[in-house]
Amino acid sequence: MLAPYDVIVVGAGGSGLAAAVSAAEAGGRVLVLEKRPEPGGTTGIAVGSFTAAKTRWQQAAGVVDSCADHAVDAGKFAAEAIEARNDGELRAFFLGEAAATLQWLAGFGLQFVGPSPEPPNRVPRMHNVVPGAKAYIAALHLALQRHGGELRCNAAVQRLLVEDGRVRGVEIRDDHGLTQIRATRAVILAAGDYANNPEMIARYKGARFAEIEGINPFAEGDGHTLAADVGAELRNMDVTYGPELRFVASRRKPFQQYLPTSGPWAKLLGFVAGHSPAWLMRAMIKRLLVTWQHPENALFDDGAILVNRLGERFVDERQWPEREIAVARQPDKVAFLLLDAQLIRRYSAWPHFISTAPDIAYAYVADYLRLRPDVAIQGVSLEQLAAARGIDGQRLAETVTSHNEMAEMREPDPRKLTGPPWVLLGPVKAYFTTTEGGAAINQRLQVLDKTGRSIPGLYAVGQNGLGGMILWGHGLHIAWAMTSGRLAGRAAMANSPEC
Repeated sequence: MLAPYDVIVVGAGGSGLAAAVSAAEAGGRVLVLEKRPEPGGTTGIAVGSFTAAKTRWQQAAGVVDSCADHAVDAGKFAAEAIEARNDGELRAFFLGEAAATLQWLAGFGLQFVGPSPEPPNRVPRMHNVVPGAKAYIAALHLALQRHGGELRCNAAVQRLLVEDGRVRGVEIRDDHGLTQIRATRAVILAAGDYANNPEMIARYKGARFAEIEGINPFAEGDGHTLAADVGAELRNMDVTYGPELRFVASRRKPFQQYLPTSGPWAKLLGFVAGHSPAWLMRAMIKRLLVTWQHPENALFDDGAILVNRLGERFVDERQWPEREIAVARQPDKVAFLLLDAQLIRRYSAWPHFISTAPDIAYAYVADYLRLRPDVAIQGVSLEQLAAARGIDGQRLAETVTSHNEMAEMREPDPRKLTGPPWVLLGPVKAYFTTTEGGAAINQRLQVLDKTGRSIPGLYAVGQNGLGGMILWGHGLHIAWAMTSGRLAGRAAMANSPEC
């Protein structure tokens, strides 16, 4: 067994690095274990919004806010049946700590712009990190190094070591085989969600959802499994954000991935972003929109159809989640949206848009044709579009003819496709964006067992430690990842050491 650390963190995404830095700031000898070759996790592929109340950015903008108001507004995003599952006390506690976390992050040189509005939030609360979420990972990694913390990649935690009822370390598998490492104060689980674990999805949500993938292909529920294996209570494991359709990611890195995330150039970028005219910020966010967002459901209500690579329409596009389940069962798990001339005109100007960041920027047909030619193509011939995307063109033409014949039998029906030009959007896939299940925790971020007692030496943060909260709406998952990490690192170091 290797020499002990004070705190071992499982996972090097945003919540894990935040926890590690916080523990290291408190004087801890900290080890972060990451199964992937590099840090980042789901935070590293996110947009990076951080939603909080009573921040200095709000004050500078003249926004009057309260954490109590934020707690009320946060409950308006999810459907009533989902919101009823929320742990209101824990969420109110978190929202009361979020502004302090944002200030803490700014202390590492991170630059934020905003706040921006997002209804039903009654005032602007969304703060966006510049140039994007990878800045969190870069800044926290540098801070960890400055405080003497250690990050070890390609190290997958296999199990927690428990002695006399206390978690005392981990067993990992790396290039050298199996190794046990001891933690004298705590192990903090920060391994992300289980959106890409089909067995776990099937067990908790239902077998019909098992073929739907997670946005992060490496979010496999490792932390949830580790927690459950030592007796943790898992809450809301059937609650997911999604499934929803999203355009497949571009093979090219988003432009903001090349921008500086630390040092004087990052500060200059933050100053420029904070003082840029609204039209310029909307243009930047529009680029993020076509990278990350999903096509609006209104497209299907207005007549767009879904086809697979065989050129066949295979589902009633207006039915959720049957639509997403059906897409996941198509060849290559992909589908394409077909728009006719009428839909192209309709989705070229407000209030009809392909995707949106509410009240900030809207992306229309022309934006996708210009910014995402890999998922948007226009032409006068169905066969031409089909050939460009590897679709059976003859079958696609037959599908449109058949669709229109059926529509004519139900006149008047706006779902009839009336002719060129055509736009083909896709491929799209069905994804779970996040899963909302996590270990039960208290306000010290300690993991609780099924009797409500804390499991000594074990903490959980981010998606591992959601504790029964529902965090829908932009920026709350990032805010929780960073806030839970900040609080857990301190709490772990306040633990009495066990040798």
